Amino acid sequence: MDKNLILIGGGGHCKSVIEVAESCGYTILGILEQPSELGKEISGYKVIGCDDDMAQWVDKAQFIVTVGSIKDPSLRKRLHDKVREVGGKLATLIASTAYVSKRATVGEGSVVMHFAMVNADAKVGTGCIINTHSNIEHDAIVGDYCHISTGAMVNGGCVVGNDVFLGSQSVMANGTSICDGCVVGAGSLVRKSFRVKGIYSGNPAILKIKAK
Repeated sequence: MDKNLILIGGGGHCKSVIEVAESCGYTILGILEQPSELGKEISGYKVIGCDDDMAQWVDKAQFIVTVGSIKDPSLRKRLHDKVREVGGKLATLIASTAYVSKRATVGEGSVVMHFAMVNADAKVGTGCIINTHSNIEHDAIVGDYCHISTGAMVNGGCVVGNDVFLGSQSVMANGTSICDGCVVGAGSLVRKSFRVKGIYSGNPAILKIKAK
């Protein structure tokens, strides 16, 4: 069971997670998706059921949610809750090409994608996506259900709140923080801390849309 895996969600992010899971030695037993997708193949793996079938796999495999998170991680959260409700175990996946310091921590249900780095004394929460070539530097804290996109840089001592989306190639200057629920656009430079929930972008990044 320890190296058997059930994937939940069959979109584009699923394909990337398959690459990670294979690289770190997991055996993928299948994918859970909408009932209409039953029998479909994704990167060589079949859709074997839907969310309601989780319970039958609890004693056979761990689970990983392979639904992406762009602006809102609520679906990922609901699926994690459902895994826990049936007594399932959430896997933590770290790609073979990623580097995670032995002094760092990565929470359950999180995926550290290929060529990403999580450096010394960094902390990554539950259900996060640490995407390809992203960097979580020393002493940084990334909250639960964050998506740190491709090539994004969370520098030393930064704090990322829960449910944050940090766009591709965005950079947080050392020691800055982002409050819960923010979205930071691709290529943005976070030069000062964000304390108001909303959508930010630019160089330097500024508040574009305040959350309701």
